[in-house]
Amino acid sequence: MMIRVLFFASLKEQLGTPNVEMETTASRVDELLQQLIEQNPRWKPHLQQGTLLCAVNQQLCDTEHPLAVGDEVAFFPPVTGG
Repeated sequence: MMIRVLFFASLKEQLGTPNVEMETTASRVDELLQQLIEQNPRWKPHLQQGTLLCAVNQQLCDTEHPLAVGDEVAFFPPVTGG
């Protein structure tokens, strides 16, 4: 299935891209993360941060959230206010 993956804030700069579209067999967000790391090993330290947040179709979720065809998945670091 085709999934659009968006990266925000410092993560976008660390990975060198704001988004990717990929064909995936992942059924959950955590599986998608693993596939992203396997396809781009240099992304591993940035995508395995324990504090990384995710959203599916603009709704915050955890990494066990299921995926469906055409979903938009976003990853971003925690935001601090000030």
